[in-house]
Parts: sequence; C-alpha cells; structure tokens
Amino acid sequence: MTNSRPLRSGATASAASAPHASTTDLTSGAPADPSTDPRRWKALGVLAAGLALIVIDGSIVAVSLPTIIGDLGLDLTDAQWVSTSYAVVLSALLLITGRVGDRLGRRRLFLAGVALFVIASVLAAMAGGAAALIAARLLQGVGGALILPSTLSTVNATFRGSERAAAFGVWGAVMAGAAALGPLLGGWLTSSFSWPWIFLVNVPIGLLVIAGTIAWVGETREAPRPQGEPRDLDVMGALLSALALGSLVFAIVESTTLGWRTQKAPLEIGGLTIHGPVGLSLTPVLLLVGLLALIAFLFRERSRGAAGREVLLDLSLFRLRAFAWGNLTAGTVAIGEFGLLFVLPLYLVNVLALGTLQAGLVLAAMAGGAFLSGTLARHLAAAIGAPGTVLVGLGLEVLGVGVLALLLGPSTPIALLVVTLVVYGLGLGLASAQLTSTVLAPVPPEQSGQGSATQSTVRQLGTALGTAVSGAFLAAGLSAGTGSLTGEAARYGQAMTDSAGSILSQLRAQGAGSGTLDQLGTVFTDGSRIAMAGSAGFLLLGLIGALAVARAARRD
Repeated sequence: MTNSRPLRSGATASAASAPHASTTDLTSGAPADPSTDPRRWKALGVLAAGLALIVIDGSIVAVSLPTIIGDLGLDLTDAQWVSTSYAVVLSALLLITGRVGDRLGRRRLFLAGVALFVIASVLAAMAGGAAALIAARLLQGVGGALILPSTLSTVNATFRGSERAAAFGVWGAVMAGAAALGPLLGGWLTSSFSWPWIFLVNVPIGLLVIAGTIAWVGETREAPRPQGEPRDLDVMGALLSALALGSLVFAIVESTTLGWRTQKAPLEIGGLTIHGPVGLSLTPVLLLVGLLALIAFLFRERSRGAAGREVLLDLSLFRLRAFAWGNLTAGTVAIGEFGLLFVLPLYLVNVLALGTLQAGLVLAAMAGGAFLSGTLARHLAAAIGAPGTVLVGLGLEVLGVGVLALLLGPSTPIALLVVTLVVYGLGLGLASAQLTSTVLAPVPPEQSGQGSATQSTVRQLGTALGTAVSGAFLAAGLSAGTGSLTGEAARYGQAMTDSAGSILSQLRAQGAGSGTLDQLGTVFTDGSRIAMAGSAGFLLLGLIGALAVARAARRD
C-alpha cells in the first residue's frame, strides 16, 4: 500500500509526480500539463538514450581495461581509478544537481550534461597517460551527474497512472540492459578499432540526444514558492557530502598502495608527498575523515529540515521502512554487481587469453539475460508483486556469482561461464527493473524528486565502492598468492599485482614457459575468486535487505 502521509521536509524537492508540484516551460512548446504532451513517448526515448549513454560508460571500460593498462602503463591503483573515478564524482554530485535541475529546469540541465559529457569523452579518447584519462573520467562524471537526475525527474513529471508504470519499466530495463551491454560494445570497439573509440562513440550519440531533446523534450521545473519564502541552496551540505563520499572511496582504492594499517607508501598528489602519522597508513585517516564528514552532513540535514530550510537529503523519508531498506539493498547490490564487472574481464583477458571482443561476447551473456528478463519483469510483478520480483532477481544474481566463484580456474570452459552469466543476467534484469519502483512506491508525490535523487545517489555510491572493494579483494588475493610462486614465476609476482594481471598477456606474447604462466595464472585466478566471493557476499546482503523491503512494503 502506498503511504500518502505528508512528511516534513524543508525542501519540497522535484515533486515530480503531482501536477501542482512541477511546472512546464511554455517556451519549449509543451502544454501546461506535461502528461498530455503528445511528444512524451518520443521524449521518453530520448531520455532513455541519454540514460543509456552514461550507464554504458560506467561499464564499457571494463573489458577494455586490460588493453588500456598495457597501452598507458597503468598499475592496479590507476586501473581502479580509471574504472571508479567516474562513479565517485557522479555519486558525490547527484544530490546537488538534482536540486539545481528542480530550480533551473531539468531539460536545460540535461542538455548541459550531455554537452559536457561529449566534450569529456573526446578528452578521454585523447588521453596519453593515467592522469589525463582519470581527469577526463572525472569530467564525464560531472556530465553524468547533470544527466541522471534530470532523466528520472522528467519521467516522473511527464507520465501519470499506468503510463508511469510503463515508463519506469523502460527506465529500469535501460539501466540494467545498458550496464550489461557496455562490455560487449567495449570489446567490439577495442578489437575492431582501438580503445579510444569506447569514448569517441559517445560523440555522435550525444549529438543525436541533444537534437532529440530540443525537438521533443519539454521543460519541467519545481513549482514557484510562495512570495517571500526563502530558497537557499545547501552549499555546505553539498561540500560535506562530496567530502564524505570522496574520502571513503579514495581510501579504499588507495589502500592497495598506502596499506591498511602500517604505511606501505606515502600518498603522492602532484609534487606533494603526504605521510601517515607515526608510521601508520593514511588509509584509516581518510576513512575517519569520510565518516566524520558523513556524520556532520547528516546532522546538518536534520537541523536544516527541523528549521524548515531546504535540504539535500530529507532524512524524514527514511522513516518509511520500504524506502530505507530499499536504499540499503540498492547500495549493497550495486557493490556486488560492479565488483563483478571490474574483475571478470581481467580474468577473461589475462588468464583465459581471450581477446577483448571475445571477452565482450562472453559478458554479453549478461546483457542477453538482462534484456529478456527486463521485458518480462512487469508481467512477473503483476503476478507476485514488485518486491517479490526483486527477490527472485537477486536470488538468481547470488546464484550466478556464487557459481562463478566456484567455477573460475586457469582453464575453465567458456560455455560454463556463458551459461552462468545468462542466469546472472536474468536476475539482473528482474531486480533492476523493479527495484526503483519498489523503493519509490511509499514516497509521497510531493517528495518524489528527493526520493529519486537519494536512490540514484545510493546506487552510484555502490557502483564506486564496488570497483574499489573488488580491487582491494583482488589485490589482497594476489598479495597472498605471490608468496607461493617459485622459480621464474617468482620474479613476476609484484609485477602481476602492479599491472592488474596484464603481465600475463605480455609474458604470453614473449613466449614465456608454460610453468611460469601456469603459476601466475593460478595466483590471478585465486585472487579473482576471492573478489568474486566478495561480490557474492554483497549480493547476498542485498537479498537479505530485499526480504526486509518486501515485509516493509506490506506494512507501508
């Protein structure tokens, strides 16, 4: 049952689902009520394309990463940052960009985001080293942060009733399918052309999205406030949230280099070298800074809300049990899903010696399963409910990743991996397509924009943490395994960790002995299995959370 109780909020966020809560800019040629706009289904297609653009970019790098590591000479930490920097910025900015779009206009923010994303993609394609590529990925994250909340809020504002359910189904299916399709597209572009094309492909798509937005997407924004009511944007809250999220992810990613407790190496930023206190690593210091910033942010948001001022995060929403448990579930599931996408391509290319296109085709099994189940999710939800559909989906995901962790070996048959990934993809499509609507179902219409921004932020934070945590598990597994190496293989133990396994491909090309390759491949496989088991653990936590969501949904 949908909860219709009004919750206190200092800032009535997008309020996208109620006609009185969102206004439409008549200069764009749209009717006053966007739900009657005859262009709305074309607009949904454009918004879905924009969403696919940024979702694919979150996973397209995965299968191309071994090639990028070799071409640019990246180490494991660099590789983690290339993969995760995009999601770090995206998650850190979503709350503030969602509020800016509510004020200035979501269509306007969407256009600015796509334009910035295209420019950043060109810069990424031109990068000649780790620093330039990571900087471009950070800029892509800014563009993505402008795009993502604009798509969801505009869909909320444009569709009503049964049309909204169908529109959210499309949105969820695109989220799931595009993430799974990214590796296939990345593998094809890298093998047929070169890795810069995984970024250059965004240019023509982005330009088409801009043209479609101008032609078919109407402007929507937050309804005007009563005269004299203050509208103060929570800038300090935005800074605290960005510091909290950035510090936590930075600490986990850099822990491979810095060490978890005692200092393995100092932190080097530009020409600045920073040592930990009294021989300790900076990792716990950064984690503490992140936690303190997070606590300060939560206290600030509670204080501002109680005073009737605008907030970035409406904590009163978490009184809704389904919303609170749903966000916890979404975050842990994202950690597991993107941890898998970071490690599995490295294993396929470095251990099984697949080309990038072959690896992409293997990973496409996920996309096939996700697209199939994403289209069927609405029908299953009609039979057993959206929370039940999420449970079935997460159960299949846990099964798929758990079996993968058991199957991985230096010579695992590709067919077994494909079948397992299809099962995982079926679960991915079911869970992703229905989780959004399940989390947002109890949120009152006047707070739907705030709820959407919160849920998107949690998902993106999970994405960033997924790569960071999976990389940390992989590094720990490799570090533990290199001590068992003997003979010629022992010379390459540290190089395998530093190169995220790409030394295997280099040694294979140089004609290294089978004994050396077998030892190194076994160690990397064991490290991959540890990381895969970690992903399965987070997905299992998500499944447990989904059980709580299902119970809460019956009471809300």
